[in-house]
Amino acid sequence: MVRHAGRGWHGRVLAAAIGVTAVAAATSVWTAQADPTGKQHARTGVSARPSAPAAAAGGSAPAKVSAEIVHASDRGARGVNITIDDGPDPVWTPQVLRVLRDNGVKATFCMVGTQAEAHPDLVRAVVSAGHRLCDHTVSHDTGMDHKSQAYQSQQILDAERMITKASGGVRPMYYRAPGGAFTPYSRGLAASRGMRPLGWNVDSKDFERPGTAAIVATVEKEVANGPTILFHDAGGDRSQTVAALREVLPWLRQQGYSFGFPVR
Repeated sequence: MVRHAGRGWHGRVLAAAIGVTAVAAATSVWTAQADPTGKQHARTGVSARPSAPAAAAGGSAPAKVSAEIVHASDRGARGVNITIDDGPDPVWTPQVLRVLRDNGVKATFCMVGTQAEAHPDLVRAVVSAGHRLCDHTVSHDTGMDHKSQAYQSQQILDAERMITKASGGVRPMYYRAPGGAFTPYSRGLAASRGMRPLGWNVDSKDFERPGTAAIVATVEKEVANGPTILFHDAGGDRSQTVAALREVLPWLRQQGYSFGFPVR
């Protein structure tokens, strides 16, 4: 997996998130409960306490899942998983949802916590349409694998809380590290919260806006590499993504693929 470049909007999201968490850090400190290793890790400018994840995310803690990064589809060898990252976005998410609905496809939406918090109506629309939720951290920091465990914990657990609250109580079922910046710690933490770490096999390159034809060609060429395909519904103009999905989804079905969810 490769890291995505050129995501200026995520810098702004990260700055906003750090500004919020810095205030919280002034009044609270990390406890062993926030760090499953039992170690204390302090980091300047990071929220000291992820907001009581078990309670805030809907009561009792969820059942643990495997910490191994999943790629496989629950539809078997000819299944594909459509995954949509970085939203929800008020312009593009509704258009992506419409294309998915028109093609009878269910997808996994990997949501940024601040985006989910800002657009709870869209999170609920995703859930009501039968799609699944995935935790994509609070602020999409692609360098978080080089940050402290306390920082990783804050990014994952606060995003889980934000998404679950925005959805009306539906938990994320997966965790996708921004840019693939997984660590053994982050994978284990997510799995302990019932969120299976989620990778991808096909990067459609839609984030780079290479043109609709190029996005379609990438998917058609690389789908043989594995079932989980990466698209985006936020972070800029996603009109090429919407147009590409209109072509790719029928093509995949014509090739004998069925649409599923990543194995849990």
